[in-house]
Amino acid sequence: MSRNLDSPVQTQMAVAVFKTPLTGGNKMEGKLLQRQSSGRRVFVQTETGCVLGMELDRSDNVHTVKRRLQIALNFPTEESSLTYGDMVLTNDLSAVRNDSPLLLKRNFMHRSSSTPCLSPTGRDLQQKDRSGPIEILGQSECFSVVKQMVKDIVKAMKLGVEPLAVHSGLGGAYYFRNKKGQSVAIVKPTDEEPFAPNNPKGFVGKALGQPGLKSSVRVGETGFREVAAYLLDYNRFANVPPTALVKITHSVFNVNDNVKGSKTREKRMVSKIASFQKYVAHDFDASDYGTSSFPVASVHRIGILDVRIFNTDRHGGNLLVKKVGTFGEVELIPIDHGLCLPETLEDPYFEWIHWPQASLPFSDEELEYIQKLDPLKDCEMLRRELPMIREACLRVLVLCTVFLKEAASYGLCLAEIGEMMTREFRVGEEEPSELEVVCIEAKRSVTERDVFSPRSDVVGEAEFQFDLDCDDLESVYGSLTDDYFTKNPFSNGRSSLGKLEESIKEEEEDEDEAEEEALPMMTKKESFFSSAGFHDKATSLSKLSTSMKNTHLSEVGRKKNCTKPLTRGKSENTSSGHKSANEQLQASASFVKVADMKEDEWVMFLERFQELLGPAFAKRKTATLSKRQRLGTSCQF
Repeated sequence: MSRNLDSPVQTQMAVAVFKTPLTGGNKMEGKLLQRQSSGRRVFVQTETGCVLGMELDRSDNVHTVKRRLQIALNFPTEESSLTYGDMVLTNDLSAVRNDSPLLLKRNFMHRSSSTPCLSPTGRDLQQKDRSGPIEILGQSECFSVVKQMVKDIVKAMKLGVEPLAVHSGLGGAYYFRNKKGQSVAIVKPTDEEPFAPNNPKGFVGKALGQPGLKSSVRVGETGFREVAAYLLDYNRFANVPPTALVKITHSVFNVNDNVKGSKTREKRMVSKIASFQKYVAHDFDASDYGTSSFPVASVHRIGILDVRIFNTDRHGGNLLVKKVGTFGEVELIPIDHGLCLPETLEDPYFEWIHWPQASLPFSDEELEYIQKLDPLKDCEMLRRELPMIREACLRVLVLCTVFLKEAASYGLCLAEIGEMMTREFRVGEEEPSELEVVCIEAKRSVTERDVFSPRSDVVGEAEFQFDLDCDDLESVYGSLTDDYFTKNPFSNGRSSLGKLEESIKEEEEDEDEAEEEALPMMTKKESFFSSAGFHDKATSLSKLSTSMKNTHLSEVGRKKNCTKPLTRGKSENTSSGHKSANEQLQASASFVKVADMKEDEWVMFLERFQELLGPAFAKRKTATLSKRQRLGTSCQF
């Protein structure tokens, strides 16, 4: 079956278990059919938020699933596509795992303003939901804490304890409480995210699967990222609260009018898929508390996690501060990881980057933790626990984990690592970060070796299938001009991106060379990719491959027609009227994509990427030493 990495596929899961009307029969017949079935249950959702679930028989295929959906929705489904993660399902369903999310998406050519919303008819689908009011979607042992919270909340719901809506933030969120009225968990339905169809605060205007707050994180896909951050926080190293995906049913949730996006007046029981995170009582958040009292170890551990998952939204508001002692000791709790693991590299935001703790060296314990990280095992675990996760997100995880491991081995501190990942703004425009510079050069040098063809073999395939909702592609890539393909710091000035040298241009050339020679250079012998473990797991990289069309960076660089300035500021935190998403946010530039490489290309890219890190780290160390010499010692922590 064909794979499409950038197809707008929604990763929400459906809710009400839909028993096929094609079989009919009484309850006993239904139970018999269930025992005879393959035991797989799938959850299907339309792009407007309607959710359905059904049991699959061994004989089922895409066509039979569509027929069942057509009867339930009372709408033709022949011209719709059924998708599973990155795959567009054609007929066979053997690759679909139990409790997997599917999306029924209308083909664009058949959509119009008069097309009715795919929604259930008068059938009471909730009566056919054989699951409980809260059901955890996942079997990981990490969810044991969540299971106990679920039991406490269900008991409270039966006693009439109502959840409370959270009024802050851009998306829908709810505090679910125990029988004592204490908040136990915060629940965020994935179809109430900013710009999602059922957002309760007026931030609507996008279909599920389209670009959201960040152009590389699609609407409705932040929920599984919250869970991914928790699963990747091994041994609660960074103190991420327990988080899981759940199916949860309650009347408190919001359902918008399908036409105007306004709230419906009638409250009714509705089931949703949501992130379910343990509520942690706290005293402040980092934006309201002096950062000098934060433990160095806590800052480092949260920063290590943020680098691994390429967190694009680590601000003070999502770092909770809890007092834990009588002498001013505090504990940091990181939350809100819905904008991590983007599909492409963009501009991250690290609140801690200028905190003095981030400039201190890593401890031996932290260095040992970093070196034990295995990005390939991380990917295997996430595929197992979150089968809806996109391969593009996993490639970003691999890239950033390798970058972190090599940078820590080289001796860089957390602040230096964060600075290398962060873009700079000059004359109102974004420039690629030092990490992106290395990626662009690695990709370019592999291309110049003629190891792989830069053109797709598929004639007529759309070059970019991820609709970034800009005026045109130039508004995304226009800032990457030919100026970046001069003075290449990695290949004798032959090609791209000499911008790293601008930050230290005040230094004399002979001092620069002397510093670089004095710094240790990484060799391939020391690299993650030359280790025996990497070669033993090389076959795992096949799962990271995609079939997106390759694109010349040089061709992208020729597009200069963009006149919109790219900004880094946050969106307006207002909900006056139902503005479209495009009116509220501007897309961030994407200088390099890691998802458009085949398996062998991706492996060679990673090897070349590692080779280029040594000179990049040397430049960063030189710049840091020069900066310290100019500032003196009065600014040390």
